[in-house]
Amino acid sequence: MNPRTTPSRPLRQKRREVTDRRIIDGILARAAVCRLAMIDRGEPYVVPVNYGYRDNALYIHSAPVGRKIEALRRRPRVCFEIEGPVRVVPHAKPCRWSAKARSIIGYGRAEILTDPREKRRGLDILMAHHGRTGANRYGKTPLAAMVLLRVAIESLCCKQVGSWTVPATRPPAPRA
Repeated sequence: MNPRTTPSRPLRQKRREVTDRRIIDGILARAAVCRLAMIDRGEPYVVPVNYGYRDNALYIHSAPVGRKIEALRRRPRVCFEIEGPVRVVPHAKPCRWSAKARSIIGYGRAEILTDPREKRRGLDILMAHHGRTGANRYGKTPLAAMVLLRVAIESLCCKQVGSWTVPATRPPAPRA
C-alpha cells in the first residue's frame, strides 16, 4: 500500500473510504483552507490556514511569532483536515437530513524552512495553489521576516459521505 494514502487508523465504515489518488490529489489541489491541529502545552489547538500542495507536502506561511509557531517549535507533529465541496441534503424528517462531502484527515511533521531558496519555492507553490500565474518576486526583508512551514505528509485518509461526482482536476486559475 502506498504510505501516502495509508490511514493511521482505519475508517469505521470502510465503504466511505476513498483510495483513488486522483480524487485525493484533486481535493488537495482545489481546497483553499487547511485546518492544522497541534498540541500546545498539553491542549489541542487548531487553526485554519491557507496552504499550497505539491510533492506530498503542504506549504503554509506564517508570522515568525505567535501561538502556532511556538507550539510547532516545541512539538512539530501535526494533524490536518482538508475538505472538498460540502452540500447538506435536507429532508422532510429532521433525522433524515444528510450530506454529500469528501474530506481528508492526515498526519505529518511541520518543518520551518530557513533556506531562502526553499522559502521562495514554497511560496511559489502556495501562490500557484491559489491561482497566481507567472513569476513571483519576493523582497529580502519580507522573505526574511516571514516563516514558511513545510508539512511532510506521512499518512492520510480520504472519506466520502453520499455519492456525487466532484471533478478530479482544479478549474483553470484566473489570470494575474
